[in-house]
Amino acid sequence: MRKLLFIAVLIPILGGLGWWYFREQPLPDYGPLYREYAYVTNGKSNTVSVIDLRTFALAKTISVGSEPTGLAANSKKNEIYVVNTGSSNVSVIDAESNTVVATIGVHGRPYFMDVADDGKRAYVANSGSANVSVIDLEKRLVIGNIRVGAAPGLARVSPDGSTIVVSNRGDNTVSLIDAQLLRVRATLPVCQQPEDIAILPDSSKAFVACSGSSQVASIQLKAAIPNDSQKDAPKATQKEDRVLALLDVGRTPVSLTLKPDGGELMVCDFDSDSISIIETYTDEVGSSQEIGQHPSRGVVTLDNSRLYVTNFGSNSVAVYDIDMGRRIATMTVGSQPDGLALTPDQNYLLVLDTQSGDVTVIQKRKARKLEPSEYSLLTLIPVGVQPNAIVVKAFTVKAGKK
Repeated sequence: MRKLLFIAVLIPILGGLGWWYFREQPLPDYGPLYREYAYVTNGKSNTVSVIDLRTFALAKTISVGSEPTGLAANSKKNEIYVVNTGSSNVSVIDAESNTVVATIGVHGRPYFMDVADDGKRAYVANSGSANVSVIDLEKRLVIGNIRVGAAPGLARVSPDGSTIVVSNRGDNTVSLIDAQLLRVRATLPVCQQPEDIAILPDSSKAFVACSGSSQVASIQLKAAIPNDSQKDAPKATQKEDRVLALLDVGRTPVSLTLKPDGGELMVCDFDSDSISIIETYTDEVGSSQEIGQHPSRGVVTLDNSRLYVTNFGSNSVAVYDIDMGRRIATMTVGSQPDGLALTPDQNYLLVLDTQSGDVTVIQKRKARKLEPSEYSLLTLIPVGVQPNAIVVKAFTVKAGKK
C-alpha cells in the first residue's frame, strides 16, 4: 500500500518536471501596446495573411490586388507595401489597423519593391514596361518613371540612398540610377540573366546574381558627393561606376544573402545543391558547400553566426554555422519552402511553404543534456495559396490608439 501511494505521488511530480524541462520558451511580454506581425503575400489568393508573432496565430487575412508578390516594410512608419503583379499596383497596409489605406498604380508587371532607409521613397521595377516607378511614400503617389533595360526584375536602393541598382534580365545589363536626379547615370553589361542584388552597408559595391551564366557580378558604385549639410562626411573616392569582376559560382545562382557586417555574401546555387561564399572586399569565392536539394533563399542572424537556407527540392531548412564553415543541422518543413524570415529576437524562424500553403515556425533554444537539438518545430500556420514573400514588422502602438 505504501509503495502504491509512493508511485501515485511520484508520477505527477515526474510529469511536472518533464513538462518544465521540455516546455517551449515563453514569449517575451513587451506590454499591451506592443505589436509584432509577419505579413505573407499569397500569390494565388490575392490576399496577405497577417500572423501575430506574440501568439503564432493567424490574426487577419487582407484582400489586396491581383497576384501579390513582393513585400516591403517601412522602417520609419508603421506601413507595409504589397506589390501586385497582376493588377500593376501597390497596396499600402496600415500595420496598426491591418487595413489597406491606399492603392498606388505603377506600370506593367511589377514583382518587387525596395524602400529607402529614411522611409520616404520606394522603388518598383516594372518588368513588363522596362522602367522603374519612384513612389513618394508621404504623398502616396508616383513621382517619376525611369526608363531602364529590358525586363527589369529588381530595383534595390543603396543604404546611403544615393543609388538605385536595377537588374535587367532581358538584356543582361544593370542600370544605375541617381536617386537625387532620378535618371540613369550608367548602364553596365554584366553576366546572363541578372536577378537578385545585394549592396554593401557602406554603399561602395553592389553584387548581382546571374542565373543564366552561373556568375555573380561585383560592381563598384560611384560615391555620393556630400552636400552642404554633410560637411563632416568623408570625401567621395569612387569616381565611376564599373564592373570589377565576374565571379564563378555554382549553377543557377538565384539569391544573395549578405551578412549584416557586409564581410561575406552567401549565394544559393539552385541547380548545384550548394551555397557559394564570396569575400566581398576582395571579390573572391572563398568556398562552396553542399547544403540541400535546390537551395532557394537564405537569411543570416544579426550576430553574423548562422545562415538558414530553404531547400526547395527537399522540403527542408539547412542551418549553416558561418564560423565553423559547415552545415550543422537540417530540419524538415512543409512542401517546397522558399521565403523565410527571423523574428526580431532571432529565436524563431518563419518558413514559407509555397506548395502546402503554410508557414513553418521553428524555435531556436539552448541545447540541454536530455534535449541536445538547438531547434524544434513549434507550429504550422495555414495561410493562402502559393505564399511567396514574407516580412516582419515590430512596433509599439501610440498611446490611446488600439
